[in-house]
Amino acid sequence: MVDGWGVDMGMSIRDICNNGPVVPVIEIDDAAHAEPLAAALLGGGISVIEITLRTSAALDAIAAVSSIPDLYVGAGTLLSPSDVEAAKEAGASFGVSPGSTPELIAACKDQNLPFLPGAATPSEVANLLANGFEVQKFFPAEAAGGIGMLKAIAGPMQDVVFCPTGGISRETAPDYLRLPNVLCVGGSWIAPRKLIADQAWGEIEENARLASSLG
Repeated sequence: MVDGWGVDMGMSIRDICNNGPVVPVIEIDDAAHAEPLAAALLGGGISVIEITLRTSAALDAIAAVSSIPDLYVGAGTLLSPSDVEAAKEAGASFGVSPGSTPELIAACKDQNLPFLPGAATPSEVANLLANGFEVQKFFPAEAAGGIGMLKAIAGPMQDVVFCPTGGISRETAPDYLRLPNVLCVGGSWIAPRKLIADQAWGEIEENARLASSLG
C-alpha cells in the first residue's frame, strides 16, 4: 500500500480516513483521561481520533492509547520535523497538519508516518497533489469557503478527496459528508475539552454514537 509520496506504509491515510465518517479533534489536558476517553469513543463506534499537539499532555495521551486495538490515533497540529519525530515516537498512527511545508512532508516520509496535510486554496491543493497527496485536510473548512469551495474544487481537481475540519458542527457535518469529494470530516463537538475535563464519558460516548451514524 502506498501513501502520498509512494513509500510503503502498510495502512494508507485513505484507509484510515475511510474508517470515519467523523474524526474527533481532541485537545486533552490530562493524559490520565486518554484511556477512558478512547473507551468512550470506541464504545460509540469511532475508531479514528486526532489528538492535537496544543497541550503539554498531548504526546503522553497519544502514547497512552497508541496500542489500543482497533483505534487509530493521529497527532494533529504538526508544524515542524521535531513534532513529526515526537509524534512517531509516541506511537501515533498518522499525522495531521493545518498546512504543509516541504520539511514536514520530508519528515513524515523519513518517519514512515502516514500524513494528512492541510490545504485551503486551489494552489495548495494542486501543490500537494503534485507531491502525491490525493487525500488532504481542507482547513479551516468554514472560514475557507466550506461546502461551496469544496464543490468548486471538485470540478478541476477530481483526483483529490478531503477531510474538512474547522468550524464544522453536528448540524453541518451531514451536508459535508454528502459531497463526493469528502471522505470524512473532523470535528471537536464529539469530545470537547470541557467534557473531557469533566470526565463525562457517557455523554462523549453518546456524541460518538450519533457521529458514527452519519456515514
